[in-house]
Amino acid sequence: MDRTEAQLKRRLNEDQELNYPDFEQMWGRMEQAGYASSKGGSRAGAGSRVRHRNWRKVTVAASFSVVLMAVPVYAAVQYDWGSLLDHRSGVEAALSQNLGQPLGQTITKDGVTLTLHTALTDENRTVILYSLDVGPDGGDGKLWNINGMTLKDGPGRSGNQEFNNQQWDEKNKRYNGYFETDWTPDQETAKVSLTAERIQLYSQQEVDLKLDTDSPERQSFPVNRDGLESFSVQPFKEGTDHLMLSTAAIFDDPEAKNWAFPQITAYRGGQLVKNSRAGAMGKPGDNGEYTSVQYYKPADVPKDQTVYKLDYTKLERNIDGPWAFDFELSKKKMAGATIKTALDLPLEAGNTDNRIEQMVVTPTQVRVSVRSKAKPFSELPYVNYSLEVGGRTLEGGLWYSMSEDKELIAVRFERPSDLEITKDTPMTLVGNYKVTRHGDDKKPLQLTNISSEKQTVIRETGGYPVQWTYYMQGEDLYVETRSDDPKFGGVNQTHIGTGKDRIVSKIVSTKFRGDGNNRSIDVYENFKGTEASIYMFFYSTNEPDKETRVQLQGQ
Repeated sequence: MDRTEAQLKRRLNEDQELNYPDFEQMWGRMEQAGYASSKGGSRAGAGSRVRHRNWRKVTVAASFSVVLMAVPVYAAVQYDWGSLLDHRSGVEAALSQNLGQPLGQTITKDGVTLTLHTALTDENRTVILYSLDVGPDGGDGKLWNINGMTLKDGPGRSGNQEFNNQQWDEKNKRYNGYFETDWTPDQETAKVSLTAERIQLYSQQEVDLKLDTDSPERQSFPVNRDGLESFSVQPFKEGTDHLMLSTAAIFDDPEAKNWAFPQITAYRGGQLVKNSRAGAMGKPGDNGEYTSVQYYKPADVPKDQTVYKLDYTKLERNIDGPWAFDFELSKKKMAGATIKTALDLPLEAGNTDNRIEQMVVTPTQVRVSVRSKAKPFSELPYVNYSLEVGGRTLEGGLWYSMSEDKELIAVRFERPSDLEITKDTPMTLVGNYKVTRHGDDKKPLQLTNISSEKQTVIRETGGYPVQWTYYMQGEDLYVETRSDDPKFGGVNQTHIGTGKDRIVSKIVSTKFRGDGNNRSIDVYENFKGTEASIYMFFYSTNEPDKETRVQLQGQ
């Protein structure tokens, strides 16, 4: 995920006015910690990978964490972590070297027991491994989740990026848990407090939807239960390639918005139909709605064979905290195996916006820090990153800064247990699939004779032919852009007019950097008139074969 779970958490749960100048930018930055599934765990798109009743949606959205699939792992302090640490080979490596710090603290409330087992901390991150014993309710078609977990030191400082995840262990009838933060002690030891606001039990609910996907109108369905008042869906057909469903949920209980995560599920012949590509969940609407976008292939959901349902999460039980643990955190065991290297290297030849500042190698992870002065916001130009180390290749993920230093971006790589790294080990950072944003096209496009009839204008943008299609639907003006050339990355967002009186569109569709989709849909609600001057903020271009290689150390 390009931006972190902490950013998603803030946008989903804070009741404040938010601006969305670039929908692609907002949702495309969910790259870290495996929220989506590109090679480096650095692409958005959880919406396209939801599996009914497997709780992936709840685990990702409710605890802002990663669903980690099954591989055998090492035991830590005589504890079997089952399949929790997939995609965390560096943590496995540290545990196998007995670098973990035993904690052994337990709190029990209302029959639920939370136990801290092991801590790991180095210059890159702090990890706490825990277990949750909930008794007979665990693993029986429901999910227990820990909310508001945070780690603070004595002065009350915490990390900018924190997330946790727990996974049901059927063999041992408990949840195995993983907490990670970017905060680490300034000294070798520090007194800290790990707290959780509450522990909650959820169940999954369904409501039948009589959805007509042939109709372009927004269709509303009353729900009136579990804090969810109504749910609406607006279908958009992209030829024979994709059916896009734009949804909005209205809540009569504001608290329910924190855990409901409503979305559509489609069934054909009783079998769940998978989403065809990445969507997005949780953008707040103008009136506090919870909005989402999902995609299906029309051939996968024929009208007479497909049943649609509203799928959402219900809170069954709440155990308020605080659940608080105090202990001393130590990184003495890690310190001797940590290498810090100051660097001043361009990310690519001729690029003055992005320079590599530092590399930190610890027993669990390699972190390469890059300072980006790119405009209009700090962003690295390549989508995928890998690290060649002594003849091996590690896949990395982007971590964007949540601190005041917004220019600093980290590329992190999990360290395998059998990979030896010294100050002389050859290391090369590799970036591929370049995406470039352009803000040079300020010429407006004149829309004339605006009506309910779809009209298309071809306009060249950045040397690429771009189709602009516009039409009225009810009281709203829709503007769609696309290009047949995949090297055109897409128009990010449009506005009518300039200056303080300009009208900024609302983005209906989703696209993510490097996903090959350049189609966008904008809407101007309650549009009046038959003409408009449309401007774009900027557009992007793709170079899938472009690569940069930077020697970090060694020959």
